[in-house]
Amino acid sequence: MYRAALGFGGFKVVEASDSLTALHFLDQSLPDVVVLDLMLPTVSGLIVQQEIAAHAHTRDIPIVIVTGSDMSLDHVDVPCVLRKPVSPDRLVTAVRSCLASGAAGAHS
Repeated sequence: MYRAALGFGGFKVVEASDSLTALHFLDQSLPDVVVLDLMLPTVSGLIVQQEIAAHAHTRDIPIVIVTGSDMSLDHVDVPCVLRKPVSPDRLVTAVRSCLASGAAGAHS
């Protein structure tokens, strides 16, 4: 659903089925933004966010976290966080806002 909404919103979308695939993709290509769920198979989304923030070539990629978890994210330096349920329109709006504000994955 999110992939379709972002595609209809004018974004080119590359989807990773799990966190390791996503990290491998980020080693090969740099997207304009990462939409990241925290509950991922294999490695948690928080680890993926930390990996993105830890590397010079990826740390400035804006990250939009989409999560159904009610855990505190105060310790995560990502300004674009959406709590599920998230409508497709709300996701597209958040991605556009995150990109427009220049929000980076590791900086506010």
